[in-house]
Amino acid sequence: MDSGTTSSSISSKTSLSRSRVPFVETNIPPRYPRNSSLNSGIRRTSKASATTQNFDRFIPDRSSTDMDIARCLLTQARRDKENNAVVSPSKEVYRKRLAETILQNRTRILSFKSKPAAPIDAWYNEPSTSNQISHQKSVKPRRHIPQSAERTLDAPDLVDDYYLNLLDWGSTNVLAIALGSTVYLWDATTGSTSELMTVEEEDGPVTSVNWAPDGRHIAVGLNNSDVQLWDSANKCLLRTLKGAHRSRVGALAWNNQILTTGGMDGMIVNNDVRIRSHIVQTYTGHTHEVCGLKWSGSGQQLASGGNDNLLHIWDVSMSSSNAVPNQNQWLHRLDDHMAAVKAIAWCPFQSNLLATGGGGNDRSIKFWNTHTGACLNSIDTGSQVCSLLWNKNEKELLSSHGFTNNQLTLWKYPSMVKMAELTGHTSRVLFMTQSPDGCTVATAAGDETLRFWNVFGNPESQKSAPKSNAGIAPFAKYNHIR
Repeated sequence: MDSGTTSSSISSKTSLSRSRVPFVETNIPPRYPRNSSLNSGIRRTSKASATTQNFDRFIPDRSSTDMDIARCLLTQARRDKENNAVVSPSKEVYRKRLAETILQNRTRILSFKSKPAAPIDAWYNEPSTSNQISHQKSVKPRRHIPQSAERTLDAPDLVDDYYLNLLDWGSTNVLAIALGSTVYLWDATTGSTSELMTVEEEDGPVTSVNWAPDGRHIAVGLNNSDVQLWDSANKCLLRTLKGAHRSRVGALAWNNQILTTGGMDGMIVNNDVRIRSHIVQTYTGHTHEVCGLKWSGSGQQLASGGNDNLLHIWDVSMSSSNAVPNQNQWLHRLDDHMAAVKAIAWCPFQSNLLATGGGGNDRSIKFWNTHTGACLNSIDTGSQVCSLLWNKNEKELLSSHGFTNNQLTLWKYPSMVKMAELTGHTSRVLFMTQSPDGCTVATAAGDETLRFWNVFGNPESQKSAPKSNAGIAPFAKYNHIR
């Protein structure tokens, strides 16, 4: 089991930081590990540059100097004066060709240890074949990955609990974060901050937030087992969902108008927010708290992870075949992880590929084929996996970690080669979410800071859609064929 937090620690922590204002930009310099390769590289570079400035002469290298060629070059002028007789043009051409072959166009008598650096761009252009030109065009420039956060905001009262989900970025570019018993909204377009809601102390703290697909409505899970639905534009409470759980709701996931909730009681409930009797289906399979919930892009499969070290894959098509009404049977029950499964991410370019991460006693990222239930690969990360995000534009996976480095790691899929490790947080990076354009990643950690990373770069420019030829297609002017 991964460490969470207690109510007493929450209350004491809240009382100490009430005077702090959220979302104040902090000028915290990026933290580099002691004796890191980066720091040592800087020291070596500065020392080398200071040394090279003191050079005032070149020292010849006798071991690389060809004495025979050097003697020939030294005596060349004397021999030209002695052989000043008129020779035929053919002999002169032969003599020059022979000298070029033997001397290999060498004009320097001595060889030096420090050779001049080769120019980056030659002043001449060698003729290249069409194959070389096409190869150069096909090489993609390497993306620059900044090693530090581009912005750091203060996030006081952030609950340091591994099993909660307190950060989400909506489709309208508004970030929601729960700090204690209050939910704040930060507009990434304008940089403005507003308070959405605050619950009473006996009902709090807030244990989960999740935006609806429309980017206007947001679900808020509470410690008292209730789930509230809010209109973010008007800052008004629409309704409260009661009776689905018996304890706190730490995981939320939307599937169109269906809000799926996961609680500490191990229950997973589908709530139709359009009807009065909102509970339409339940998923029974976990014996401990549900801390990870994600619907697939098609909305046909649901992945759930819990503190019982189990991963379940649920399929919508199996609900009609159940013997118990309104209760689903899992499609796959996977127990390969050795710790709580909170980090869950569906692949955007392969619908049946799922990535999951385990807690402190597991420390692995596993990849699953959700159609067959097979584990495709498992990578030992060396630290607690708190969250996972896929790059929407490239085949890359970003993971956030806990003890001991509290870092972000960017992996190349499927080779799982580390592309970058980003440090800056001083506590485990519990929550991670992605901007709507897929470029920026926001992270929140137990150090009560909210950081923004430009780790995924700029999205590729979309190709212009081909012109429609519907005007010349047969039956184009008819809406339907009778």
